[in-house]
Amino acid sequence: MEKEIKELKVNAIKNGTVLDHIPADQLFRVIKILELDSCKNQITFGTNLDSKRMGKKAIIKIADKFFEPEEINRIALIAPDTKINIIKDFEVVEKKIISVPDHISGIVKCANPKCITNHQPITTQFTSIYEHGKLELHCRYCEKNTNSEELRIIM
Repeated sequence: MEKEIKELKVNAIKNGTVLDHIPADQLFRVIKILELDSCKNQITFGTNLDSKRMGKKAIIKIADKFFEPEEINRIALIAPDTKINIIKDFEVVEKKIISVPDHISGIVKCANPKCITNHQPITTQFTSIYEHGKLELHCRYCEKNTNSEELRIIM
């Protein structure tokens, strides 16, 4: 008896954004920092998908949503090297790889509890250090490094 193979088809989106090559273990963190759990747009996501480059990856497709630079910087902090595809009229009109910005302002909390930014209304300022897949943020004020495990995004 032959086994019937069924394939799940995901509809293409007319306009919107596709985030691809998200590390599988970061999918739900990306969903949270982008506040997609409260987004009313059509969203399709998959995780633990096979990837030649990564082993396992995740993907998010969001209809009628285009991200602002600050949102892209948030993604870069927890899922650097994610690919972003902009879709218009069912066509990919722009492709890019998200990269960690050299300077980050106001979107991450300093991990040092004694840092002035945690006690005064001062916008956080960091210089990013991204080497060999590891991210650290160097605080302009207290000079402490915050690694990706300590990273807390300001919502």
